[in-house]
Amino acid sequence: MSESTNVAIACQGGGSHTAFTAGVLETLLTECDWDEEYELVGISGTSGGAFNALATWYGLVSGDADTAAGLLGDIWEELSATGSGDRLLNAWLTGLAQFEASGMPVPQVSPYQIPGQELGKERIREALETHIDFEAVPDMCKRGAPDLVVGTVDINAGEFETFVNEGVTVDAVLASAAVPGTFRAVEIDDHLHWDGQFSQNPPIDDLLQQPPARKPDELWVVQINPQEFDGEPTSVEEIADRRNELAGNLSLNQELRSIRRVNHWVETGKLPEGEFSVTEIHRIEMGKRFGSPTKVDRDPQFIERLIDLGRRRGQEFLAAQ
Repeated sequence: MSESTNVAIACQGGGSHTAFTAGVLETLLTECDWDEEYELVGISGTSGGAFNALATWYGLVSGDADTAAGLLGDIWEELSATGSGDRLLNAWLTGLAQFEASGMPVPQVSPYQIPGQELGKERIREALETHIDFEAVPDMCKRGAPDLVVGTVDINAGEFETFVNEGVTVDAVLASAAVPGTFRAVEIDDHLHWDGQFSQNPPIDDLLQQPPARKPDELWVVQINPQEFDGEPTSVEEIADRRNELAGNLSLNQELRSIRRVNHWVETGKLPEGEFSVTEIHRIEMGKRFGSPTKVDRDPQFIERLIDLGRRRGQEFLAAQ
């Protein structure tokens, strides 16, 4: 019997659009042969991607692939705007984002100036803690469990920072999703942290730092921001969307370029195969544009639409394997 393929999965951030990732992961979890063909050695995420990475990891180490798939659905149901008040707030925030993207003047207010601004963050905390026992995470990081990596940026040090395995707390996940201008920074170990989209989006290097037997043979990247654009962005909205996409993909493309460089050096004999190995890169892209303002849209129908799209893209990816 041939050995299984070591797989690491990296989940890009992108607000509500990362519900797409939940659909992709659901398909990968339930339709891949994780007993014989594949072994998950690590999973990482940034911002909303961190929610998905955490749910997948926790579900697997506390149960099985079906547990993880169910947990993804449960968390996104919690995060969706279902109550009447939440729906009104969601409509207001989405409309505000659309006005801003269209170039309309929008008052700029600091999250430190708005009473109750942290209620959104606390709602995310409550949703996560309802389904994840963070106190149990350190004990679950046993030998053989996949690595879990969450990306943030340390505002004070001006450096990328990742939280790995037992270092993943609810505050680390909230920090990864703390979008400046929307949420206050999250303090961890006397340093303040912001959304990981300003750093490694998603973290990849940590996934590759494995013992030889567990180094990823393949890296599967669930990419939210479109890589390519046909033609020239000309409208205010198109320009804003493309800037958002390029900024979101910057660190990802840099890290993937480094992997390709190492792959080339291994293949040409410039690096010893015993110490370095080739990692195949596969992207699972959304393949559809919704516009950057909808990254704050938590309408339940929109979330389910994204999850369904993710399921289809996951199936297309597996069919091509």
